[in-house]
Amino acid sequence: MISLSTRHWSFLGLFVVVVVAMLSGFRPDIPVTSETRKLFDYIDSLPSGSVLVVSFDHEASALPEIRPLAQAVVRHAFRKGHRLIGLALMAEGTVIGYRLMEQTAREFDRTYGRDYVYLGFKPQNIATMLSMGESFSQTFPQDYFGAPYDQLDLMKGVNDYRQVAAVISITDGNMPTYWIEYAGARFGVRICSAMTAVMMTQFDPYVSSGQLYSLIGGLRGAAEYERLLAVGGGGARGMLAQSASHIYIIVLVIIGNVLYFRTGRKGRGTV
Repeated sequence: MISLSTRHWSFLGLFVVVVVAMLSGFRPDIPVTSETRKLFDYIDSLPSGSVLVVSFDHEASALPEIRPLAQAVVRHAFRKGHRLIGLALMAEGTVIGYRLMEQTAREFDRTYGRDYVYLGFKPQNIATMLSMGESFSQTFPQDYFGAPYDQLDLMKGVNDYRQVAAVISITDGNMPTYWIEYAGARFGVRICSAMTAVMMTQFDPYVSSGQLYSLIGGLRGAAEYERLLAVGGGGARGMLAQSASHIYIIVLVIIGNVLYFRTGRKGRGTV
């Protein structure tokens, strides 16, 4: 039989804490920041039927944070009756983005081709952003499934960024920088982003300068957005598990220090 060391018990305890937290159903009271409310209010204020581009610019490793963020934003857009154009400028985000859009569309009974379209992955992100400013149809002559551009009802009225209310980059990297520089600055389209928490400080100056319209990040941003939508989701559950695990680790650190100093006194006393 394998004997468990202190380290094994610590990880087992962390597992139990996270599982119990996620199954508890408790909803943490998370205040909504002005940045999250700004994106929510903007999407909320658009006339029904507005076109939004959602770009899944991330890798699979960021999924625990990215999925709740993306799901909250896409849910809000579908709830308001907006039309979505999905694409990916990083290969790993391609299938992830499509599945999320397709699953969320089913919640709201949205129809592919009319209410949402998925254009798929395109390499050379800067060239793609610039090309979309000239012509969506030349950049993506067909959608993710090979359907010609002119057979997609949604795309018939979309020629370039002028018909798009905003580009929302769902990302775990610096892709919003390129959207800002090559789509926002060059063509004037509004750029928003939802990203992993660790990236947020890098983009705060862009928000302050107005180059990036709004920014939400991490599980906290997802939980705030879910609160505004008045729905449950992975953001709130993740925040609860994350907070519980942090408290658990702090308790372990305190116990470890107490044991260390008690052992030290005993050691000194025997010298």
